[in-house]
Amino acid sequence: MNLNAYLDVAPEVKAAIDAGKPVVALESTIISHGMPYPQNVETALSVEKIIRDNCAVPATTAIIHGRLKAGLSKDEIEYLGKTGQGVTKVSRRDIPMIVSKEMDGASTVATTMIIAAMAGIRIFATGGIGGVHRGAQKTFDISADLEELAMTPVTVVCAGAKAILDLPLTLEYLETKGVPVLGYQTEELPAFYTRKSGLSVDYRVDSPKELAKAIHVKSELGLQGGILVTNPIPEEFSMDTDVINKAIDQAIAESVEQGIHGKETTPFLLARVKEITGGDSLDSNIQLVYNNAKIAAQTAVELSSLR
Repeated sequence: MNLNAYLDVAPEVKAAIDAGKPVVALESTIISHGMPYPQNVETALSVEKIIRDNCAVPATTAIIHGRLKAGLSKDEIEYLGKTGQGVTKVSRRDIPMIVSKEMDGASTVATTMIIAAMAGIRIFATGGIGGVHRGAQKTFDISADLEELAMTPVTVVCAGAKAILDLPLTLEYLETKGVPVLGYQTEELPAFYTRKSGLSVDYRVDSPKELAKAIHVKSELGLQGGILVTNPIPEEFSMDTDVINKAIDQAIAESVEQGIHGKETTPFLLARVKEITGGDSLDSNIQLVYNNAKIAAQTAVELSSLR
């Protein structure tokens, strides 16, 4: 397979990969669909700075004019931010058509994992993953992120699955698929906007070094799929559980009334939760992404020493 026919790895990212230096992948759906301009661009650039400040190289991913991109320029990030939801949200099923039609695409967790694996990047920082939606027993609405975690050898550092989801069923699905769910300095699954869910993770890790060793061993054993690392939102930015759950319940009820479904569901719910909470949920979202970027970069540094 000639990946060069479809994949562009930014020079800085390629040089780091070739030299065995630490690289952290980032998604771009949070830029185009996650928040308004210019806050989306400011946040994306701040995340990249945090990764650099922790001695790793950021590689924001996307599809630009049909090219898979591992590492974006500031101009490309600005373009995605200004275009916003005019950029197609791309998961695994969309990639062939977006590439063949030479369109633009914002990378979801699944697509970022695919591009990262193609480029040789082993760790990825995001806000929260998709999962099993509430009511999936009837709708079968399950994010492609979970299948990607089962197949693609990239470690994802997040603040748990998005709180709008059915968290117990998401954990069950990941267990069925053989995906290790690790808690960073916690034994309890964080619930995105809050630190606690009442659910247990598979294992606890307490340092970037310990996490890097687990990633290394899994790779050495040749085991398929990735690792999900759940890193709680910092205490000072955690939201009140009752407030956020009430907002989520209202948003879900409205999505059902309006017939929202498929890949439009998550952006709709997150936007409504933001409106209902007066923007507090977006502030928390940004802070947890920053926190995940820091841990991912520190882990990438440790991982680079284990090659």
